[in-house]
Amino acid sequence: MSVSTNKISKGVGTLILYLILIGFVLIFALPFYFNFIFATKDVNGIFSNPPPLFFGDKLVQNYIKLYAQLPTFWLNAFHSLSIALLATGTQLFFCTMAGFAFAKYKFKGRNGIYQFVLITLMIQPLLLIIPLFKMMVWFGWTDTYLPLFIPSMANAFGIFLMTQFIDSAVPKDLIDAARIDGLGEFQILLNVCFPLARPGLAVLGTVTFVNTWNEFIVSKVMLTTKESFTIPVALAALNVRADGDYGAQMMGNAISILPLLVMFIVLSKQVISNFLAGSLKG
Repeated sequence: MSVSTNKISKGVGTLILYLILIGFVLIFALPFYFNFIFATKDVNGIFSNPPPLFFGDKLVQNYIKLYAQLPTFWLNAFHSLSIALLATGTQLFFCTMAGFAFAKYKFKGRNGIYQFVLITLMIQPLLLIIPLFKMMVWFGWTDTYLPLFIPSMANAFGIFLMTQFIDSAVPKDLIDAARIDGLGEFQILLNVCFPLARPGLAVLGTVTFVNTWNEFIVSKVMLTTKESFTIPVALAALNVRADGDYGAQMMGNAISILPLLVMFIVLSKQVISNFLAGSLKG
């Protein structure tokens, strides 16, 4: 009797847990779902009460309005994608290189430099806008894409994340064996560290891609022509001059979300495995 009671109580507990998780999924997923729904509706459908739960028939019409009001949309999307890929690739390489050095090398000043990197995490990015702008003017990089990925190539968060991951994921004995086999330090980084750090790279890559794709303030300050705008800046300009055409705005938002969904779907397995590994070690 007690065994069956325990099974029933465990089953009820599991059911409650799944219901709570489903509730959280709905809370986080519904805004994205409604964004795609509203992209197929006109203004009356968007502001109807209760809100629509199914797709409408204004998809093509909203896209035509979007392109008419923002003819540079796909050019802006290409700029955002190029910048996000550049920022992600450079951060993965340089942050992994720095993380490998901090995790596996002992050198004078190592702790002090690493602590300084961690301290910079507490600085609000908005405080750096004016110094960054003055530097970019001095370099002659305004209205170019260089300020959008070069200053963040050695990101403090990325260095911290990869240092912690490499410290636990890359055995020192394996590095010593690679040295005995004749591999140089850079070859060890490429052939040993990078393959073993794939889950950490997936997490950092996802975070970097999403943050760069959604980045607004630096892009708004540095880019001045509508042909050079990134997606967030272009959509912000569209919101100003769209004259209440929310269908076109929702269409632009829906298209801008798609690369992020694809990025997460592609890397979700690596990201989830990394979190599970961390929880098991804890």
